[in-house]
Parts: sequence; C-alpha cells; structure tokens
Amino acid sequence: MAARDTPTPRPTIYDVAQRACVSKSLVSLVLRGAPHVSDARRRAVLTAIAELGYRPSRAASVLASQKTRAVGVLIDDFRNPWFVELLAGLRSVLDPAGYTVSVADFQLETASGLNPVDGFLAQHADALVLAAEPPAELLRNVPVPVVVAGTRELGEGTLPGADVVAGDDERGGELATRHLLDLGHTAVGHVSGLGGPAAHRRRGYERAMRAAGLEPLVAGADGSTSEENGYAATSELLAGHPGLTGLVVANDVMAVGALAALSERGLAAPGGVAVVGYDNSPLAAYRHLALTSVDPHNREIGAEAARTLLARLRNPGRPPQHDLVEPSLVVRASTAI
Repeated sequence: MAARDTPTPRPTIYDVAQRACVSKSLVSLVLRGAPHVSDARRRAVLTAIAELGYRPSRAASVLASQKTRAVGVLIDDFRNPWFVELLAGLRSVLDPAGYTVSVADFQLETASGLNPVDGFLAQHADALVLAAEPPAELLRNVPVPVVVAGTRELGEGTLPGADVVAGDDERGGELATRHLLDLGHTAVGHVSGLGGPAAHRRRGYERAMRAAGLEPLVAGADGSTSEENGYAATSELLAGHPGLTGLVVANDVMAVGALAALSERGLAAPGGVAVVGYDNSPLAAYRHLALTSVDPHNREIGAEAARTLLARLRNPGRPPQHDLVEPSLVVRASTAI
C-alpha cells in the first residue's frame, strides 16, 4: 500500500519575505496597499506571492486591525427572490472595497428562535444592511452603522438616524395602476399585504384610482406577502367584484398566486384579467408568466446602499442620507389586451 503524500505546508508571510528578500513588515505594507513602497520591492513581493500561492490570513488581519471587513445583510424571506438584484448591487461595490457579505433570512432565523441581528454582531460585522423589517426590540443599541435598503419604514420610525436607500414604492404603485387605466380598465383591484413597501404601493394605487374618479378595491392587506395570500386575496376580490378586469399586485410572488386564481376561473391574460406585479424579479421574466412588473431598480438600490455604507464607515458623524430611487414599468404579456 502506497504511503500517503505529506501535505505541503501552507506558505506564510515569512516565506514571502524570504523569497522577495524583504522584511515581513514590508510584505504587510504591500498587502495593505500602502503607497510608500518602491515599485521594485512591490513587484518582488507580488511575484513571491504568486510563486508561492500565498493567501493572507483573514483572521490575522482582523486581529491586527480590529475590523472584520464583514457586512451582515438581513432579508425578509429567501422564498421571495426580489433581493437577488439588491445583493448583486451591494456586492458590486463592497467586493472591490474588500468587504465580505453574509446574508440571513429574518423569517427563517426567528422561526428557529434566533435573533439574526445578534448573530451578525456576534460575528463582529462592521456594519448591517437591513432589507427586512425586524421589530424594534431586535434593533435596540446596535453599535455598528446601519443602512436600510429597499424599505423606508425603519428609517422613518425605528431607526431615525439610519441611512435609507429605497425605491419610491408609492410612485411604483401609481405607475402600475395608471398603466391599467391607460389601457382602458376601470374595474382595477389591488392585492396587498403587510409591511412598509406593500403599504406604500397600496397608497400609490389608491391615489391613482381616486384621481381617475374610481373606487379602490383592496384585498389581502392584513396577510403575508406570499403566493398563498396572493391567491386568497385575488379569490376574495373576484368573489366580491366579478366584473374585475385588472389587478395591481404588491409583489411578483403574490402575482403568481393571483395568476393561479385567475387561471382556475378561465380569466388569465391575455384576453382575461390584466395583471401587474412588482419587483421585476426573475419570476416576472419567465416566459410562462411573462408578467408586467414594476422595476424598483434593486441593483441600483443595492449599489447606492453599499456606497452609502462605506461613506458612513469613513465618516460616522455625517448626517443621515435618505434616497428614493425612481421606479419604471416593464410591460409583458400579462397586460396584453
């Protein structure tokens, strides 16, 4: 039986220094990107790193700087894919800046009896991005910078000193409703749910309906923003208003439930009830759904939230920033006449 090969020891910073014929402290300066290193010595160190396959120890860097360069991101529910573009935007800025991103699902963590905010703080995250709406008691005495991304309610109430980067959801609800009104629909209902974004979208819908002299028809506002509630709320609207011809739905996941309720009754678009979702998530673009949806530009929101977070880390005393990103409408077959 052949003897096992002895594992090659992992190269250390001392090995790099020896190979480059420089001191360990100079290798550390190169790794930190310090400007006052000659080009020749910098090249020697980088060449040695490449030849040895050296990877800096993150733990050692943390101990030296007392910073983890980690950002915790709290989302509301992994089952709703709206956050995919938000994370892409966050990472497009944080990755090049040398930060890692950890993600936790608020519903999943709390169902297991855990406090996800405490979890991030226990890992010594340098900052938090909240893309969910945890209760106030979970956010008391948070000792690190917080940016609220994708919702405005926390910044307006629970965390008045936090930076906020969100979509203009009231404007988005209005855009969706006006699209259906412009197509000639007058019996337009709204499938809503709990939470700040849904409330803002509902207000936009109601404003557009009243401006057109029409009665708002809302269902599901006390339920979750899930596919199940989308189905139940649509069924309720259809039972109470059989002449309904258009639906504005609080998010794309709920719109899937709405489309199922319509399909069961032979009312699916095109040719049936027109449906507009919200988030322009990957679901909306699936050819089988082809869902018209409001695009809040979550990638842009994520990137701006990351830039705001880095600015806050550089200058903790700066005034809180509140930015709203203008949404747009992506028209697909679900509103075809």
